[in-house]
Amino acid sequence: MAEPLIRDVSDTARWVAVYRARESDRPDAVFRDPYARRLAGERGEQIANALPFGQQNAWSWTARTYLVDRLVAAHAAAGGDLVVNLAAGLDARPYRMELPKSLRWVEVDLPQMIEYKTQILAGETPHCQLDRVALDLADVAARRTLFERLGRSASNVLVVSEGLLIYLSRAEVEALAHDLGAQPSFRRWAIDICSPGLLTMMHKRTGDVVERAAPFRFAPAEGPAFFTPLGWSPREVHSLLKAGAALKRLPLWMKLLALLPDPKQPVGSRPWSAVCLLAR
Repeated sequence: MAEPLIRDVSDTARWVAVYRARESDRPDAVFRDPYARRLAGERGEQIANALPFGQQNAWSWTARTYLVDRLVAAHAAAGGDLVVNLAAGLDARPYRMELPKSLRWVEVDLPQMIEYKTQILAGETPHCQLDRVALDLADVAARRTLFERLGRSASNVLVVSEGLLIYLSRAEVEALAHDLGAQPSFRRWAIDICSPGLLTMMHKRTGDVVERAAPFRFAPAEGPAFFTPLGWSPREVHSLLKAGAALKRLPLWMKLLALLPDPKQPVGSRPWSAVCLLAR
């Protein structure tokens, strides 16, 4: 049998990196990621070219990247001393963003992803203090030990889990929220979520290519309010559709949709996605 287009969740990081590279190529780019194409590699381009859904919705990844960039920049400007990037994938923010040299940044991901990224970026110099931790976040005991160590080492921590939660079950997200909340210094958590309606649409439009290797799972009908009983209150909620419109990245037919008000919570069956900043 031919090798599947997407072999595992790590291949989705290569896929998404392509859209960062394409945005960076634009003369009016809203961010520049000079490392994205190298990180995506040939396989990333193959995946992107084979999935029309991604090409038609590249604006959403541009908007997500832009919004998380803003949250990271605000954290650094406010004196945050540590960013913990869970399932960091091929994110290159420590290299491409102007960050304080005093800021510590810890990337956590599977060993094979850490090894690949380290090889690709060998010789490049990050703007802040960067460490990488090879760890499977599904190993609850190991991640709790890591969180405790990092929590003791800082006083004002932003956790970033861009592109992670959608692959987890509700129970797994609840457990992760609990483990992060156990550290007093973990004050903010940047996440992205989608509605059940959007999850259904994504399942239909990506088909078995994604479903077999890295199925989309988490889409709480409660929206950001899902996290409130877990001790994490939504402080900022930024619709990807609204951001895409503001950045002038939406296809023509979607511009009218962006004029509609955001759905009231719970988000239910309406297609919707957002980047959220949660706080304790």
